[in-house]
Amino acid sequence: MKPLTSSVDLARRALLRRGAALGALGAAAPMALNLSLLADAAAATAPADYKALVCVFLYGGNDHGNTLVPVDNTHHAMYASIRGSIATPQSALAATTLTPGTALPDGLQFALAPQLAPLKTLWDAGKLAVQLNVGPLIVPTTLAQYNAKSVPLPDKLMSHNDQQSTWQSDLAEGATSGWGGRMGDLMLSGNSGSVFTCTSVTGNAVFLSGNTAVQYQLSSSGAVAIKGIGSRLFGSSTAQATLRTLITGTSSHLFADEYARITRRSIDAEAQVTSALSAAPALATTFPATTLGNQLKMVARMLSARASFGLTRQVFFVSLGGFDLHDYLPEKHPGLLTEVADAMKAFYDATVELGLAQQVTSFTASDFGRTLSSNGDGSDHGWGSHHFVAGGAVKGKAFYGTAPAVAVSGPDDVGQGRLLPTTAVDQFGATLASWFGVTDTDLASVVPGIANFSQRNLGFLAA
Repeated sequence: MKPLTSSVDLARRALLRRGAALGALGAAAPMALNLSLLADAAAATAPADYKALVCVFLYGGNDHGNTLVPVDNTHHAMYASIRGSIATPQSALAATTLTPGTALPDGLQFALAPQLAPLKTLWDAGKLAVQLNVGPLIVPTTLAQYNAKSVPLPDKLMSHNDQQSTWQSDLAEGATSGWGGRMGDLMLSGNSGSVFTCTSVTGNAVFLSGNTAVQYQLSSSGAVAIKGIGSRLFGSSTAQATLRTLITGTSSHLFADEYARITRRSIDAEAQVTSALSAAPALATTFPATTLGNQLKMVARMLSARASFGLTRQVFFVSLGGFDLHDYLPEKHPGLLTEVADAMKAFYDATVELGLAQQVTSFTASDFGRTLSSNGDGSDHGWGSHHFVAGGAVKGKAFYGTAPAVAVSGPDDVGQGRLLPTTAVDQFGATLASWFGVTDTDLASVVPGIANFSQRNLGFLAA
């Protein structure tokens, strides 16, 4: 009987891993909503203090050239000559010029896009840092090595789906776990409400899928209930009871029984979330009524209810799309940046209100950066990019990493001003993971390529 038992265990585990993908079906497939079973076993015990990480993913490839803009006379002139009509005028940047504690080389100064003014207040308060030129790498890579193809390179660079997956998983496209989920794997046993360890407010994302942890999915309004079991179905209480029995009853069939068990957990989780959010005090912080603002407000509400879930560690995922701006960049990009800045600033303010600013860190990520060169009305797919890290534990008012040359055909350019990253996603993820509580020994299980890089901690977070 032992071989049969082993086969059953393997089948059950495979079903659980695939359950996360069903959540992406949304309300159109109610039996697949919130299939969020997490195993009770974990690889490590989380410490008693609470910490949370929040990934803000900008789908489409954010144009970093108009997000963080060279503002000193010399470098802005170079930038404007390359970008042409899509460049941000120097005169618009005075109010958002960033003054770091340690100046950048060669007199280079950066300013935030004017629409990011709310984040300037975080920078000035020392609660915002900028990681320069980060992107997927397998090993440290020079331009000469890239041109000679003498070192391994990430697959299918500048492809949306591939690079979204690579950023989120730290593995090749098609990977079934992400580095946020693998952090969750290590913290499950420290969370009595382990089902909420990895929580998405924006649908299914590989970033939150672990080898053991499976992401729990919320909407920006709260837990998504399975339709037809909480009230009369087609006006009939009998139909309501029959549907509940069908989707939660035990079965001798392996798949059906496992499906019902996950559904029962989903129903219980929805009830727990709804009750906890109802009991939590209302937030005084005002969030913008935007896609990203509503998502981050829900994260803040979950933070306010954390005691009800018995959690010490959580990883959240939110997102905003629309950044693939080959055209209409001057018209559309400013509005997207406004939404990002207003939502992230409100979220930071909410963590202050909740007394959690030191314990919650948010950070941006995106498919890739874009070309410094203009294509006329926009920019094209790139590679390296600049990203923000915000929170009370951030060693802010500082740039981390190496500032790229403001040039096309320069020392950091693989073509049209596409940046060759000088910091790897592995290093970025390892820095966040170390702050989160992942030990040096376990870092390789979170970001598998970290052994290829001598610097594991980039230094933008206080211990």
